[in-house]
Amino acid sequence: MSMKVTAFRALALLAAVAVASGPAPAQGIPDSFADLAAQVSPAVVNITTTTNMIQDSGPEPVVPEGSPLEDFFRDFLDRQNEQQEPRQESALGSGFVISADGYVVTNNHVIEGADAIVLELFSGDKLDATVVGIDIKTDIALLKVESPEPLPFVNFGDSDIARVGDWVLAVGNPLGQGFSVSSGIISARNRELDGNYDDFIQTDAAINRGNSGGPLFNMSGEVIGVNTAIMSPNGGSIGIGFSMSSAVVSNVVDQLREFGETRRGWLGVRIQDVDDDVADALDLPYARGAMVNDVPPGPAADAGIQSGDVILSFDGQQVDNVRGLVRMVGEAEIGKQVPVEVFRRGETLNLTIALGRLEDGDVAVMGTEDAPQSQELEVLGMTLEALDSENREVFGVEGDLRGVLVLSVDPESLAAAKGLEPGDVIVEIGQQPVATPADAKDKLEAAREAGRSSILLLVRREGQGRFVALDPNG
Repeated sequence: MSMKVTAFRALALLAAVAVASGPAPAQGIPDSFADLAAQVSPAVVNITTTTNMIQDSGPEPVVPEGSPLEDFFRDFLDRQNEQQEPRQESALGSGFVISADGYVVTNNHVIEGADAIVLELFSGDKLDATVVGIDIKTDIALLKVESPEPLPFVNFGDSDIARVGDWVLAVGNPLGQGFSVSSGIISARNRELDGNYDDFIQTDAAINRGNSGGPLFNMSGEVIGVNTAIMSPNGGSIGIGFSMSSAVVSNVVDQLREFGETRRGWLGVRIQDVDDDVADALDLPYARGAMVNDVPPGPAADAGIQSGDVILSFDGQQVDNVRGLVRMVGEAEIGKQVPVEVFRRGETLNLTIALGRLEDGDVAVMGTEDAPQSQELEVLGMTLEALDSENREVFGVEGDLRGVLVLSVDPESLAAAKGLEPGDVIVEIGQQPVATPADAKDKLEAAREAGRSSILLLVRREGQGRFVALDPNG
């Protein structure tokens, strides 16, 4: 039976009294979680959503225009539509109150498409909720309720200091049972599922459908994660649950609360990870950073970032990989002048970039001239041909892209192992542009004669570029 990651379709709000902030010290096995559960449960809420569904009454009778029965059937159908009531669908989930004046955090998939949202407090009281804002990229939603009395609430903790093996407590509305508590440990950190901004805490605390949007607490009663997904063959808990870290959620919530939307920084580059082969081809002493493979018009282009640069640090923070850089940029202040360190052709450069806003960023097409004609050549298991109007049409290559077309690839070659395919266009070799198969062959032979064991090819496919490191010795 195959395993799958299941997002919870549930509604519930977490109530918990405010607690003092600060890192949770290492602790042994607790005698009981009763005091912690009593402390945080008042801030937990169950969420119920209602969605109005229009019922399909089936095909209507076809009556010829001008028929004596036309008026009869029209009156009959009008009365039928007036009497028909919309069908309602309900869903359950979890959430938690983060302020005395009624701000509530949950998952976006819990409330998505809902016509009505009702929160049930730990006290049993029910309050109507409105949506303040949502963030699809992290599956977070911020709600607001109005209460005559201040509500119990919980604070976010620092998920970055949480360690694998630490005790955690999950509170929520599993399977609609309401205000259920489960305990476990942090099984893993920094898990990524399918989003650029993912930073999940993996836990073995029991999490099921209906826990979505509920909090994951440390032993100080602080929220360090929002329960979002499970891995399961049958939709039930098998001890592999995922909570979006508070390091991500707290920043998103702050923006939703202030602006009603997220406002992420935008660098304006397409990037890829640096592996050992790429590092060797660049003479980079370590395989880390984010390599730039395309620079459309935007903040990075304005600051002088070039294709082939490796971004080593951003705003004083070391960049280990693409995922890390994406999070740093996304959380940075729009318009901020950010120092960026890049590696370019053996040298380290320091640039300053004025960040744009991701939501305003446009992807631009890079304009180039048509390449001249040339014969086919066999190079490193690839058959290369100059681009022309005919093969551009056959392979769907943009009319303004310049480079060398890959006609075929030997399935036993290193090029095939690296993912090169017919229809790819080699734009650069050794960070130098190529226009003909002869250009490509000359640059590969020069690298071989220089004793290089790896050289970079910039390859474009369906409008996207990436660097591939090949051994010029074949």
